[in-house]
Amino acid sequence: MQRHTGRFSVYIRPFSYLLDLLIINLLANILLINTLNGVYYHFFISFSWILISWNVGFYEVYRFTKSSEIIEKIGKQYAAFILVNFAYIGYFLKFSEPSIIIKFISIAMGLIAFEKLFIYYFLRKFRVVYGGNFRRVVIVGEEKNTNHLVEFFNDNPNYGYKHLKLFDLQSNKKEKIQECFKFVLENRIDEIYCALSDLSNTDVNNFIDFADNNLKTLKFLPDEKEVTARNLKLDYYGYIPIVSLRNIALDDTANKIIKRIFDLLFSSLIIVGLLSWLIPILAIFIKLESKGPIFFKQKRNGLNYHEFDCYKFRSMTINEIADIEQVSKNDPRITKIGKFIRKTSIDELPQFFNVFLGEMSVVGPRPHMVSHTEMYAKKVDKFMVRHFIKPGITGLAQTNGYRGEVESETDIINRVKYDIFYLENWTLFLDIKIVFLTVINTIRGEEKAY
Repeated sequence: MQRHTGRFSVYIRPFSYLLDLLIINLLANILLINTLNGVYYHFFISFSWILISWNVGFYEVYRFTKSSEIIEKIGKQYAAFILVNFAYIGYFLKFSEPSIIIKFISIAMGLIAFEKLFIYYFLRKFRVVYGGNFRRVVIVGEEKNTNHLVEFFNDNPNYGYKHLKLFDLQSNKKEKIQECFKFVLENRIDEIYCALSDLSNTDVNNFIDFADNNLKTLKFLPDEKEVTARNLKLDYYGYIPIVSLRNIALDDTANKIIKRIFDLLFSSLIIVGLLSWLIPILAIFIKLESKGPIFFKQKRNGLNYHEFDCYKFRSMTINEIADIEQVSKNDPRITKIGKFIRKTSIDELPQFFNVFLGEMSVVGPRPHMVSHTEMYAKKVDKFMVRHFIKPGITGLAQTNGYRGEVESETDIINRVKYDIFYLENWTLFLDIKIVFLTVINTIRGEEKAY
C-alpha cells in the first residue's frame, strides 16, 4: 500500500499565524494594565505583527530553510515589534513604563520562538521516522553533474525530499527526456531538478512548458564548471528592468554599520581581555627561541584589492621566502613555540588589531599573500570577487575544511565558492555561527592547522 505523503504543509502557515496572534493577544490581556488593554491596542498589535512578519519574511520558512535563518527572523521580528509598540504607546497613550511592554513582548516572543522551532524540528523528525511530509523528486542530467544532489537527498531525509529516479542524459537524450515526462506523470512527482550543463536551450524550454502545463515545480542545477551560481539582483530604472550580476549584502549601508559595530565590539573584547596579557607572555617565549621581532608583518590584499599590513605572532625563524612560499606540513622554518601557536591558531590573534583599525573583519574571505593573489587571479575564475568585501580572520571556507595550505587547484576553487556564497548571503547570524564553528574546530584540532 502506498504511503500518504502528508501534504499538510499548506496548513502550517495559517495555523502559525493564528496561534501567534492568539499568544500575543492573550498575553497582552493577562500582563498589561487596563490602560493598554483596549480594543484599539489589540487591533494594533495584531495588525502590526502581520505587517512586520510580511516585511521580515517571518513565516517564509521552508523545508530547506536553515535553523540559523529562523533565529535571525525571530530576532528581526522581536526588534521591530518592540519599536512599533513603543512608538504607539508613546504617541497615543503617553505611557512611561517601558519595562511592562518589554516583559510582555519578550515572553510572547519566547513562546512564539519555542513554537516555531518546535514545529520546524518536529517536521524534520517526522519525515525521518514516519516518512511523511515529503516531496517526490526526479533528477535529470549526467551522473557526474548531479551526484552531489543525489547524495544530498539520500543523506538528508529530514529535509523531506524523496529521490525516486535519476535520468542520465549521457546517451539518447531525447528518449530519456520523454521517459522522464512519462515517469513524472505516472508517479505523481512533485519536483524536477535539471542540470543546466546537460540541456540545450530547446531542452530547457521543453521542461519549462511541461512543468507549467502539468503543475510541477521545476528547478535547475547551475553548471558545475562555474565557481558559483549568480545571485542576480533586479532593479527598475523607471519601467526598464535592469539585472545586476550579483547582490552583495554588505553594499547595504545598514548592513555595513551592523558588521562594523560587531567587528569593533568583538575586536575590543579580544584586545583588552586576551591580548593585553598574552602578548608579554608570548613575547618572552618567541624571543627566547629565535632572534627577530615578536610580530610578523606581511602585505595582503584587502577590500577593493588594496594592500595592507597583516599582523601575526611570529611562528617561524627569519627567512627570505616568507612572502613567497606557503607554510607546509613539517616545515623546517617553524619554531617549537610557533608549532604550538599555529596549531591553536593563537598566531592569528594580532589580526584583531587589523579588525579594530578597519582593515579586516572578524569574518570574511581569508586574505592571501600578494604574490599568491596575483597567481590565483590568473588561474581561478572569479577569484577577484572575494575582494568586494573586507577580508576576515576566519571565514565560511575555513569552517568547511578549506583553511591553511592550498594543496591543489580544487582547494582554492572551493574556497572561492564559499567566499562568494558568504558575500552574497551575509547576515550577522551567519558571522556569529562562523565564529562559533571556528572556536569549536580550534578546540577539536584541525588537520591542516600547521
